[in-house]
Amino acid sequence: MILTHSANGMANSQIARVLGCHPSTVDRKLDRMGRHCLLYLLIKLRAGKLPDEIVFDGLETFEFSQFHPWHLNIAVEKSSDYILDFNESELRRKGAMTDGQKEKRMKLEELHGRPDPKAIEKSTAAIFDNLIGDQDHVTVYTDQHHQYIKPLQKFGDQVTHDKTSSKDHRGCHNRLFAVNRYDMLFRHNSKNHTRETIAPSVRRQAGIYRAAVFAVYMNFMMDRRQRGIKDLTPAMVRGVVERKLSYSDIFDCRLFVFHYELPERCRQYYFREVVTRALPRNKGHTMKYAA
Repeated sequence: MILTHSANGMANSQIARVLGCHPSTVDRKLDRMGRHCLLYLLIKLRAGKLPDEIVFDGLETFEFSQFHPWHLNIAVEKSSDYILDFNESELRRKGAMTDGQKEKRMKLEELHGRPDPKAIEKSTAAIFDNLIGDQDHVTVYTDQHHQYIKPLQKFGDQVTHDKTSSKDHRGCHNRLFAVNRYDMLFRHNSKNHTRETIAPSVRRQAGIYRAAVFAVYMNFMMDRRQRGIKDLTPAMVRGVVERKLSYSDIFDCRLFVFHYELPERCRQYYFREVVTRALPRNKGHTMKYAA
């Protein structure tokens, strides 16, 4: 129930009220499901062939307050709408600000430090190092964000980088439709990402766990399209499962992290090593028997 409510637009406190439990219970359950889903996505990615057409973009959201924005970078297989991988990039607040907001941003940066200006570039590189591998040729579709260019240039002729203007109509004929659709669904179905939300993720780490739960839900439990052919999920189109999965199918057995070789970013996410600058305490996942 927590997974379904979380992936259909409810904040943690709302879920707690519906289920009659304490909000911290929901927080802990989502954290644990998030760790499981991170491993589940990694296992299923390695079970299938590497994608030869990838659509990539970032969803801008925020943690703690609007002075702490971050990008949720999402890679989707173009032919199946399967969420292949995702990660995060800490950003500096930008855009129109009052003089008071600029002064507050300056004080916060003096106190906590300034986010890496190349964070998106590094996160993009981390995703494609994991997805491209030793394939002969891969086509990557992105918008014209300048920090996407350098990470893809290093692959040379192995990668064709197709860039689409973000000003183009975002309908089904747009080459970025697969990832634009998930941007909309993240906004619509995840309360921590809706615009002008009053329920943002206090910690970026919690946002990552919820994103992992949402990715598993969309890949394996939801129809690829809400109109037309039913009972066909992105994972079925990709060929990694044969039928739509249920909660019991995904969580039927525990996945032990030490049985798998994790990419560095995935390892950091699993063990709660993502730091929220504005908070004085950032506790990692250090329990040996709950790993």
